[in-house]
Amino acid sequence: MNNQPLLSSYTLQGLQLNNRVIMAPMTRSRADNEGNVPTNDLHGLYYEQRASAGLIITEGSQVSKEAVGYINTPGIYATEQVAGWKKVTERVHARDGKIFIQLWHVGRISHPDFHNGNLPLAPSAINPETKSYTPEGNKDTVTPKAMTQEDIDRTIQDFVKAGMNAMKAGFDGVEIHSSNGYLFHQFFTKCSNTRTDKYGGSIENRARFFFETLDALKKVMPEEKIGVRFNPSLHGLFGITIDEETIPTFEYIVKKLNDYNLAYVHLSEPFTDVSEVEHAVTNIAKHFRPLYNGTLMINTNFDQESGNNVIENGDADLVAFGKPFISNPDLVERFRHGVALADWDKDTFYTTGKEGYTDYPKATTKINL
Repeated sequence: MNNQPLLSSYTLQGLQLNNRVIMAPMTRSRADNEGNVPTNDLHGLYYEQRASAGLIITEGSQVSKEAVGYINTPGIYATEQVAGWKKVTERVHARDGKIFIQLWHVGRISHPDFHNGNLPLAPSAINPETKSYTPEGNKDTVTPKAMTQEDIDRTIQDFVKAGMNAMKAGFDGVEIHSSNGYLFHQFFTKCSNTRTDKYGGSIENRARFFFETLDALKKVMPEEKIGVRFNPSLHGLFGITIDEETIPTFEYIVKKLNDYNLAYVHLSEPFTDVSEVEHAVTNIAKHFRPLYNGTLMINTNFDQESGNNVIENGDADLVAFGKPFISNPDLVERFRHGVALADWDKDTFYTTGKEGYTDYPKATTKINL
């Protein structure tokens, strides 16, 4: 079993990864304090337990108060948050782990309850018709405020500050969350972006905000410490629908990223069955691998066998695992020794406290297959 591609080492822009089993970013809602500060007892222990991953990508962390859309999610904009994250990175590094932080702005997937009654920001005033997880439970989203140039400029600087804060906190890098129907994804797609200025209309215009943010961020931190995440075939979730320009837009973005020296491009396979959805791509890794020259990371519903296969076939370099890492803090070791995986409890995915968070045990029995 040790001959698995997933267990081989990988050099990520000079950062030595012990394996290619990546812990995917997952919202866990444990920052249930006034400042949305990650804590040593919860976040520190949680990520330390999973430090044998080749790379950990943290849960999405909002770059500003405007960026929040889910209860109890941590931020990376305040001094206290930076100090909290520093304790996390120290614990992971003490276990020879590597850790990036995911920089997050949810855009219209939010609610006025988070913004003192003000409307969430978005490319256009179009309600995604979904839910926002507020302190009072799930609430229907509202029609957001179309961002002005001032809003866009301020948000770019929020990402810049978040990147600088991430370096202060000791992270090995950052991932820009440009996926899953959140702010940048909203700019990419015509269903949520009907602007007529330089941020709307053409594919190039709809990608402009993302590239302006990336260009600003790489001025304050090493370019090779920046990863980006996309979900090209997302459909019917988070207010996003696929049209004839969706895949060409992501093809344009991914090809253009060859001009950068990024850590990686992180892509998701479809979250739902899109085999009969017009204009969708059903095999994201295979479709986008020929378009990108750098490190390609893939995720969504991979297991040990399919993860090894996608690397063996040359369609990806790294594989990110989500829910298996929740209930198997020693996922890498289980892969190595052929130990069965523990089941997760979805009822504790977004609750508070240690239950379903830091209390999943590591395996005690090794089974040689």
